[in-house]
Amino acid sequence: MIRRFNRYELKYLVDVRTAERLRADLAELAAPDPHSGLAGYRLASLYYDSPGLDFYWAKIEGIRFRRKLRLRVYLPDDGARPQRGMVEIKQRVNRTVKKRRLVLPLEAAERLCAGESPDQPLDDSDRQVASEVCYLVQAMHLQPTAITSYRRVAYVGGRYDRGLRVTLDYDCRGRDHALQVDLDARDHPFLPPDVVVLEVKADEVVPDWVTSLLARHNCRLQRLSKYCAALARARGLAYTVATPASAGLAQGR
Repeated sequence: MIRRFNRYELKYLVDVRTAERLRADLAELAAPDPHSGLAGYRLASLYYDSPGLDFYWAKIEGIRFRRKLRLRVYLPDDGARPQRGMVEIKQRVNRTVKKRRLVLPLEAAERLCAGESPDQPLDDSDRQVASEVCYLVQAMHLQPTAITSYRRVAYVGGRYDRGLRVTLDYDCRGRDHALQVDLDARDHPFLPPDVVVLEVKADEVVPDWVTSLLARHNCRLQRLSKYCAALARARGLAYTVATPASAGLAQGR
């Protein structure tokens, strides 16, 4: 698993019918993620923020340089507790995303996000990431704030498109209670049920065939933060998302 990388991330919102047409085309042009299959897999991410929601407001106010801390897990289909967690610092400058990722046993990942240094051996790069996480948690008084979950279907580029990853996220939900990433708690949709989040991720440039594919299906760029949308839905904050079915959808209550 890649632990540190820079890449472009472009987001689009499409309806389910468009998503299915895109998947039919992608099946001919890209390889399915080996972990995805036809049904995809479920992901859950626990986001940390300051008491004043500095990370949330940085997105809302359009700060060009911003970052956030999250703990992400893959949710087993059998409902078992995930064994490992990915602690990620996601840093964005305009459309370029830089990620530092540390994979740990879930309990150790949770302790790290509480500001405790891991007690297992780490290489130099992982120690740097762990130190940065601890610094952020302690300096900004970060605390568990919101959880997002969704079902993801993913495709990866071939030999000529290394680094390309295209994902479609269905059934996007979130909550700001029961803030343990593997709890079976009630989530609320933060997008309409027939809306899918399409993301295109590339190391340097988006291949021409991907650009043509997006244009053919009338996909339009959308600045969306799943964390912000989920938190706004849970707390009644104003956050507007332009969906395919309407000119805009206010996610606050």
